[in-house]
Amino acid sequence: MSALKRPETEQMVELTNEQIHLIAKALADPRRYDLLRQIGSYENSMPCSAIQELHSVSAATLSHHMKELETAGLVRATREGKFVSYVLRRNVLQAYTNALAKI
Repeated sequence: MSALKRPETEQMVELTNEQIHLIAKALADPRRYDLLRQIGSYENSMPCSAIQELHSVSAATLSHHMKELETAGLVRATREGKFVSYVLRRNVLQAYTNALAKI
């Protein structure tokens, strides 16, 4: 069985101050930081059902946290019917760390 490859890296982005604040707010919550790490460690997009299995929170709470990460631009949601999968937007995370390095 062949190993799955990570999705191609997206183009670098420039973040506005508002985007930087949204990312900082999203990552300030330890649960969201943990969610982001787990999604990033997944080979491809991570199904919401796999995320739910790892966290003992209600579907509504998980949905709230995932929406915060999506609003910040850190993850991209892919919907197929009623199923949702998430992928880490590494280019946005890299742009965020680059912006912090310039402080």
